[in-house]
Amino acid sequence: MKKQAVVRDEPWQSFYGPNLGYVMELYEQYLQDENAVEPEMCEFFSTWTPESKKETARREVIQNQSVGNVHIDKLLAAIKLIDRLRVYGHLAAEIYPLKNRKRETKLIDPEHYGLTEADLENLDAALIWPNAPSHITNGLEVYNHLKHVYTKSIAVEFHHVENLDEKQWLTEKFENELFSTSISPEKKISMLTRLIEVEEFEKFLHRTFVGQKRFSIEGLDAMIPILDEIISLSVQSGAKTINIGMAHRGRLNVLAHVLEKPYEMIFSEFQHAPNKELVPSEGSIGINYGWTGDVKYHLGLDRQIKDDNTVQARITLANNPSHLEFVSPVVEGFTRAAQDDRTNPGYPSHNPATALPILIHGDAAFPGQGIVAETLNLSSLFGYKTGGAIHIIANNTIGFTTESKDSRSTKYASDLAKGYEIPIIRVNADDPEACMIAVKLACEYRETFKKDFLIDLVGYRRFGHNEMDEPLATNPLLYSIIPAHPTVKTIYSKQLVAEGVITEKQVNTIEQSVQEKLRSAYEKVPKERHDSNVELDPPETVEKGLPKMNTSVPLNMLKEVNDGLLNWPKDFHVFNKLEKILKRRSDAFTKKDLVDWSLAEALAFGTIISDGVPIRLTGQDSERGTFAHRHIVLHDHETGEIFSPLHTLQTAKASFAVHNSPLSEASVVGFEYGYNVFAPETLVLWEAQFGDFANSAQVMFDQFVAAGRAKWGQKSGLVILLPHGYEGQGPEHSSGRVERFLQLAAENNWTVANLTSAAQYFHILRRQAAILQKDEVRPLVLMSPKSLLRNPNVASSASELTEGEFKAVIEQPKLGGTPEKVERIVLCSGKIAINLAENIQSFEEMDWLHILRIEEIYPFPFETLTNIIKRYPNLTELVWIQEEPKNMGAWNFVEPRIHSIAKEGVSIKYIGRRRRSSPAEGDPNVHKAEQARIITEALTRNIEGGL
Repeated sequence: MKKQAVVRDEPWQSFYGPNLGYVMELYEQYLQDENAVEPEMCEFFSTWTPESKKETARREVIQNQSVGNVHIDKLLAAIKLIDRLRVYGHLAAEIYPLKNRKRETKLIDPEHYGLTEADLENLDAALIWPNAPSHITNGLEVYNHLKHVYTKSIAVEFHHVENLDEKQWLTEKFENELFSTSISPEKKISMLTRLIEVEEFEKFLHRTFVGQKRFSIEGLDAMIPILDEIISLSVQSGAKTINIGMAHRGRLNVLAHVLEKPYEMIFSEFQHAPNKELVPSEGSIGINYGWTGDVKYHLGLDRQIKDDNTVQARITLANNPSHLEFVSPVVEGFTRAAQDDRTNPGYPSHNPATALPILIHGDAAFPGQGIVAETLNLSSLFGYKTGGAIHIIANNTIGFTTESKDSRSTKYASDLAKGYEIPIIRVNADDPEACMIAVKLACEYRETFKKDFLIDLVGYRRFGHNEMDEPLATNPLLYSIIPAHPTVKTIYSKQLVAEGVITEKQVNTIEQSVQEKLRSAYEKVPKERHDSNVELDPPETVEKGLPKMNTSVPLNMLKEVNDGLLNWPKDFHVFNKLEKILKRRSDAFTKKDLVDWSLAEALAFGTIISDGVPIRLTGQDSERGTFAHRHIVLHDHETGEIFSPLHTLQTAKASFAVHNSPLSEASVVGFEYGYNVFAPETLVLWEAQFGDFANSAQVMFDQFVAAGRAKWGQKSGLVILLPHGYEGQGPEHSSGRVERFLQLAAENNWTVANLTSAAQYFHILRRQAAILQKDEVRPLVLMSPKSLLRNPNVASSASELTEGEFKAVIEQPKLGGTPEKVERIVLCSGKIAINLAENIQSFEEMDWLHILRIEEIYPFPFETLTNIIKRYPNLTELVWIQEEPKNMGAWNFVEPRIHSIAKEGVSIKYIGRRRRSSPAEGDPNVHKAEQARIITEALTRNIEGGL
């Protein structure tokens, strides 16, 4: 039917759709009472209707409610209906494969708005849908088309997106373009083949390895073609890196079909055979293995996409523990590292088109785990944005045995995303073609707006939480439906046969081919276990510790870097007090002034990027420093502009990035860990606002930073700065919880240090930068100072930077000079050592005492300490002193180690706070008294330790 033009012989007929309805409502109010509308509108409407005709028009509107040929009440009702259809169509959509959820249709029913089909048919399409396709001519056709779009296998929600351009783009794409896109017969057969591979793989595992956990994908099989399509479209758009994060549900299928991990390798992991002997598939560039390993459904993989032997892209599935969502910020960190170009000085240039993160969530975990919200919050921040992630909720409508009504307070699993204005599309997992529409919209939106997009893939879980569970015991109603429900492969194959795209015989042929491939792969797997060949020891390069290296810097280089750090534009107005403090640094190498902690750090950073090593530093106040010590980013106090001298350093050969982070520890630590793993040449530092706050990221330390290499062979050189020291500021501003990091310390997995001089900090940073790409690389945990930042006893001479090196143990100057007289050696670490040094001068005749500062607590310096202790023949006691309570701090870690190096007859004592449940006192006066007692006991003869 040919579309009729709308005759516009009246002024009001120049308005369309909702605008017309709004204007006519105002016009009606004007006709009844001029004072009811704004004066400007009054003047506007007076030009519509001459005064002589005003009363006639008023009566017509009131009595007939019509203007021209348009019935206002019907038009307004139709506009409201279409608006509600767009906003609430998701409530009536057919998105649940099992059809076990009630569809809410009232809000999109014409009768609810007093409309009949005839009423809709009498309305011109352009009045209620200005952008209607040419073949849609009246209101009824508009309604039927949009009802099909919004209530079939796809449901969308994007009215929470505030940007009008995005909202309009999404509406036009969804209503006009996507549903008119045809899928070729070849593409349909390809999708069916993929679904057959997915299902047959799961069935083979189920039959062959009875009762073994695999966390089957069945019920969400369409996830694999979805990932195929996202990867294909992204690579076509220029992405060179695709990073995927997901939990264990469906992971083996993703490994097999998206990452192309050979079937025989997966089967060997079920068989307990040595899968390292098997050959990876063509294009695979890394099977991750540590020496202790991990279960098969936690492992990740890299592979390359090649075309004519040219690498087009790299796909990475990140290793992930059972802490389902914690991999999300790690993958975001991977991606930002892939997008940054760190080869030039200044901030790294960032190109989000080069890499894409795909984050697959569980429907219970997405609203249930706070790390999700913390990660979503990173998405638009300057230092963390990745140009948008594509999120997929693998929606089983159940979590373990807990149904949705007990696991979230929102209607949908995806509702959290609304708070971050992320468009949401929900799609029925039994409709593969609808899934392709969802993918197309997601990829085009991400490419256009560089923002996150969420696909809620709604399916079910064919078996229990794992294949050993019996779901009928806890979810009887749900699992009375599932066994009788056909698989998506069955549904789609019948559809394509009915369409004439493929024959049943061809379907059977594809199935038999896949089954034969699975059988053939299984026959290659050794049937015997070879436990005797399993090695659980770290590689020799890890066990032997760090190599000795030169970290000193020539004086001329230090001077050049220092001059550069004080070089800001002449018209840049640094805050007066700060300028005076910074300018004093110019004397550090000319008047024998000492280098304090913050200058040592800045010099380390400057020389490291001058060596060509990029640096990334983040934390909640890292630009200034929590304790106003760093000021690595300067602010013009007149204009508010910022300037960082490290970005204009003439000697720099690599980038320097510093970012104040959001108030999140878990997501930021995960992000920085991921960044470092993916960009191993980069010195990445994360700084806690106070060391105590690191406990908010404990999962990241436990599962990734401490154990990632042993489990997955995943190397990291991440530096963790934890401000630590007891200054009477209470429980949450004292302890970096060194005990937790020492408890996790084993197999040379990281270095834990508590330093007492600026030079030590300078050298340990440069040492860390030097080992980044060596096999010996490991994270560095530093208990960094607070009150010591400006303490002159911590400052170092220039010669200690130009000629020195990092020392695991430092002997207290002016003590221990007469070995025969020394009876007690006090062992300590960090701030308490400086407290001892400050108080020792008030005591007389201290030749009976020596003090050793253990700067590197792990790996414990056995050899160095043993050699020092041997010098003192009359030693009677080794004393460990610490600020922390006895059940915290380093005591529990060092005690057995001190016993192992002590000579026979030498007693081991503890001096410090008693065992406590809280790490520090809340009263500063009580703190001072306790601190004084500890120092006095350490420096006084014949006082028993051991609280």
